Amino acid sequence: MQEAVRCELAKDFLRSARVFAWSVREVFERQVLREVAGARLSFTQFKLLYFVANTDTHTVGDAAAFLGVSKAAASKAVQKLVEQRLLRRVVSPLNRRSSQLTLTAASQRLLEEFQAARDQLAAGIFGQFSAHQLRETSEILDRLAAAIASRSKNPDPVCLRCEVYFCQPCRFGEWGRRNCFYEGHKRGRVESTANPAGAPKGLQEAAGVAATPKAGAVVREG
Repeated sequence: MQEAVRCELAKDFLRSARVFAWSVREVFERQVLREVAGARLSFTQFKLLYFVANTDTHTVGDAAAFLGVSKAAASKAVQKLVEQRLLRRVVSPLNRRSSQLTLTAASQRLLEEFQAARDQLAAGIFGQFSAHQLRETSEILDRLAAAIASRSKNPDPVCLRCEVYFCQPCRFGEWGRRNCFYEGHKRGRVESTANPAGAPKGLQEAAGVAATPKAGAVVREG
């Protein structure tokens, strides 16, 4: 009987987790992006801007892995953002096979507007809960995620699970023994919090989130 109860609780929790993940993706990510960028930018393209803003040297293959697409698709995504003047690409003077990618004033402004709109939405939602409740829930989710990931038969060599919610320290990385992609491609300093597309403000304040850098990245072919 006790085992049956545990199974029902686990099933109920997984249902809740699935619905929560959908809600975050549809409302905090896609809906907010539509509000600030309209139909001109997909969330995949937004992720690429986040990628450039938060990494230093990497390959097109790394960008493809981050986006979950082929190298050819990643190159096309970069080109589209260049054409929209959201990315600036310049051939490196040190290596003709390398391109220097940087955010433009327009893409920096877009990232800031996204965060502001997302934070405003989050204020009314996360404000219903105390900082203690948010921290406790966040830690439980990380522990469960690490426990589940440890059972994976095909573990990823490099972790990109946080996508556009990078922060340090990362409990999931520590407990799940994952190699953080951002840590491997970090700039001169590591932000202790999420940046333009990081955690909602309510969670940022609970975790002591700081501002985010806006810079360029060197992209090599391969």
